Amino acid sequence: MNDHTMPAVAGSTPMSSSPPSSPSPSAPPSPSSWRVGGVELHSRFFLGTAGYPSPQILVQAIEASGAQVVTVGLKRQLAHGGAASDFYALVKASGARLLPNTAGCTTAREATTLARMARELFGTTWIKLEVVGDDYTLQPDPFELVSAARELARDGFEVFPYCTDDLVTCRRLLDAGCTVLMPWGAPIGSGQGLINPYALKTLRARLPDVPLIVDAGIGSPMDAVQAMELGYDAVLLNSAVAQATDPVRMARAFRLAVDAGRLAWEAGVMAEQSMAVPTTPVTGRPFVL
Repeated sequence: MNDHTMPAVAGSTPMSSSPPSSPSPSAPPSPSSWRVGGVELHSRFFLGTAGYPSPQILVQAIEASGAQVVTVGLKRQLAHGGAASDFYALVKASGARLLPNTAGCTTAREATTLARMARELFGTTWIKLEVVGDDYTLQPDPFELVSAARELARDGFEVFPYCTDDLVTCRRLLDAGCTVLMPWGAPIGSGQGLINPYALKTLRARLPDVPLIVDAGIGSPMDAVQAMELGYDAVLLNSAVAQATDPVRMARAFRLAVDAGRLAWEAGVMAEQSMAVPTTPVTGRPFVL
């Protein structure tokens, strides 16, 4: 079970004349840690590594993001030949955990083959499973995705499936052996943000104990805040940082946004009202002077 359930309130205690202690200004509240794939993480920001202006900017962006997990596209990097090994060494030197992905695959067979190659190359059973069914929207193929997820889960992989926000598909992926889900916010690289917050909110409500990571479509830190305020455990993005005018500053902006959104969810966002509600009492005696 992940950390969606807030701690129970303790029983009543004798009242004290001393006011409750406040957090020290030097130690502001931080988002709670969480577990995914059998690993405890403090960061809730997963960062992609494609499309940066230079390797140096990528390294600086990873550092600024505070991300403990970064994704690498095995299929795309293999096309670069010998330069791929230098790229992997650079990413590993950042200290972040590698999450290889199967981007560019269109069949379950292709994706499972690439996943096994990634396991041998990187020594990890973590795999971000992508099986695209449409070249225009890059929408996942639910049938091939579930088939690949089932095979890889049986083979000992910790599968992070890139999927849509369809509840039934997500349940099928859980039945196939996935322990985490990565529903999209919008099509990959579109920067449209969360185009169907209702569906994402429904997933969170119906799958309260499953780690959920919004993956794809996030365009600005505002989108990350929204995802985290819905109760999602983390966000994964790439283009919004890599294509920013200043990727390093944008990585820092997203880090702050993810933390802010999670803290807001843990603190409890006030309920919306259909009309104005005065914040200052207009009757009675609000203060005793």
